[in-house]
Amino acid sequence: MRASRLVSLLLLLQNRGRMTAAQLAAELEVSIRTVYRDTEALAAAGVPLYGDAGHAGGYQLVDGYRTRLTGLTSNEAEALFLSGLPGPAADLGLGPVLAAAQLKVRAALPAELRTHADRIRSRFHLDAPGWYADAGPVPFIEQVADAVWRGRVVTVRYRRWKEPTEVDRRLEPYGLVLKAGRWYVVAGPGPRTYRVDQILQLTTSDEEFEIPEGFDLAGYWQRAQDDFHARLHQGEAVVRLSPRGAERLTGAAARAFAETGTEEPDGWTRAVLPVESLDHAHREFLALGADIEVLAPAELRSQLTHTVRQLAATYAG
Repeated sequence: MRASRLVSLLLLLQNRGRMTAAQLAAELEVSIRTVYRDTEALAAAGVPLYGDAGHAGGYQLVDGYRTRLTGLTSNEAEALFLSGLPGPAADLGLGPVLAAAQLKVRAALPAELRTHADRIRSRFHLDAPGWYADAGPVPFIEQVADAVWRGRVVTVRYRRWKEPTEVDRRLEPYGLVLKAGRWYVVAGPGPRTYRVDQILQLTTSDEEFEIPEGFDLAGYWQRAQDDFHARLHQGEAVVRLSPRGAERLTGAAARAFAETGTEEPDGWTRAVLPVESLDHAHREFLALGADIEVLAPAELRSQLTHTVRQLAATYAG
């Protein structure tokens, strides 16, 4: 908190000129004694400020001095060191740029804030992808990013899951999204979402395009995610779960269990869980072993019964 306050005090003096200790205290919502301590700390850090006593007195910076952190709050400076995204920056060809920006910000910080930023960098690291995420190469990410930035149409050969598996598309790339370590491009017409790592060939044209008025990338992505999850779980299964089985539920299943669960006399809980498909539910519920009993639908119960019998026959010998 103090590091943020020191930067705020410095920027107040730079933007407003002379200010009294009382004025600074009111702006920063601290005591006048705290302002005295903070101004002493800034002076000790090499910031050229001085104070005059009397009715017309106050604190001010030496004429001509301007911090290189103009408009940058302590939280914003810290965010550069907390971002921990060298991988995505490198994907976009911005790795050296990010490193240079961090060095410049660090050099511009007073000594106390520099130590604070270094401490943040040494103690926090963001690694967005999951453990089992595919960390394969994304060959065309820089070209896609360039087309997004310059508003240029691209033609691509794209690999998809259904037949025909390879198709040619003309795309107007509106924006890029990084989700769980994987890059997606949102592109018109449509718009629609494409995985950048599934682009097999790409050619950038000189044709320009305009993003539709009112289009909001973050809003589109949130709606797309909501629609995906709504379509993902269109079925339901009635189950009984042991306490251990209930603890192993995650995501939508855990939320549904909390909302629909009814404890039964034997300590198990009856609940209605969302399922993506019978095959998917079959795989997921098998992982819970003897801690789950499927009551409905009958087709899912029959599939599980058949599998359990096969397992029993396999291990009987």
